[in-house]
Amino acid sequence: MARPASTRVVVTGLGAVSACGIGADALIEATQSGTSGVKPISFEALDIQRVKTAGKIADSDLAEILGETPHRMREPVAEYALAAAREAVAQAGLTEAHFGENCGVSIGSGFGGAQTLDRNYLKFGAEGSMRLDPMAVPKIMNNAAASWVSMEFGATGPALCLATACSSASQSIGMGMQMIASGQVERCLVGGSEACLEAGVFRVWELLRVMTADLNRPFSKDRNGMILGEGAGVLVLESLEAAEARGATILCELSGFGTNSDAGDLLRPNPERASACMRMALRQAGLDARDIGYVNAHGTGTVANDVNEVSALRAVFGDTLEGVEISSTKPVHGHALGAAGALELIVAIGALLRQSAPPTLNFTEVDPKIGLEPVPNAAKATPLKAVMSNSLAFGGINATLIAEAFAADV
Repeated sequence: MARPASTRVVVTGLGAVSACGIGADALIEATQSGTSGVKPISFEALDIQRVKTAGKIADSDLAEILGETPHRMREPVAEYALAAAREAVAQAGLTEAHFGENCGVSIGSGFGGAQTLDRNYLKFGAEGSMRLDPMAVPKIMNNAAASWVSMEFGATGPALCLATACSSASQSIGMGMQMIASGQVERCLVGGSEACLEAGVFRVWELLRVMTADLNRPFSKDRNGMILGEGAGVLVLESLEAAEARGATILCELSGFGTNSDAGDLLRPNPERASACMRMALRQAGLDARDIGYVNAHGTGTVANDVNEVSALRAVFGDTLEGVEISSTKPVHGHALGAAGALELIVAIGALLRQSAPPTLNFTEVDPKIGLEPVPNAAKATPLKAVMSNSLAFGGINATLIAEAFAADV
């Protein structure tokens, strides 16, 4: 029996800002070609800086995004989201008539306005100054990106901002998908944004001892940590019925969403709960694990994450992982925290559109404790019907999204 067009959710627009450049195409091309956007980074406020690279947005791109005169009530986390949303809306061909109450916004952020928070704390704590930014509160709040996007387009439906660490964007996308499938709205601008490459934030990540001072090598035997990143990813989701009614070009179908909690360790993921999350997404999509041809793994490159995630993948796809290509693209764009799930879903959709699994950059050697060789260092042409993207966040919050090649008669 065919699924009703009103409950099927399709993707009609993609937008991204990342270390790879401005635009979803720039992100997809970089991940497919293995061209890393990770670059040197330094902070004047840090006397000691062990980690000296990050997936930082290029200065020229930043100047283009922020303009000559920065907005007095917006900081980069909102500007990134707006830039990505404008691109996605333009690709989708949406006009003023397509917004209003029939359009929602669901854009997550793990940290919110890091730049304003960091600079004001430094000015107040180190200098004792009371002359702080009077617009600090609207800049800092986590929902700033979602609110600015809703105002930009006049989307007066529900506006959500989930702050669930590295799962913020994936959960936000899933919530937008659910709002459409339930009939609450016809379309939704979904994704995540993060701009936390600031001295104070960077320093506390260093102290957590999860970042590498070398190269990010997910799943590799010699992996020794992650690389931070920043940026935003926004997708236009619509009901199939609404998209077809306006003659939209459909990129793919978003058919599966799963999310759950470990309810265990705050920092160490539980493979059983991660596998349960993937199965939840497969059930909603009506797919078998054998239908998934590519998984964009959370793949941070830390010892604990990679071991546990591969264990979860084996539980879902079988001990040999035969028939599924797996990679982490974080060595290309960095770990963008609250934006990671959106950037990585766009990468996975790019893989689906190009029928090509992107590589895990910097991979050197199979770790016998994992026994996985991900797609190593070069893209692999692969027939793909459906792809999966995983986000496994601090706090034990898991989220899985599945995108399928669009077929009108499903």
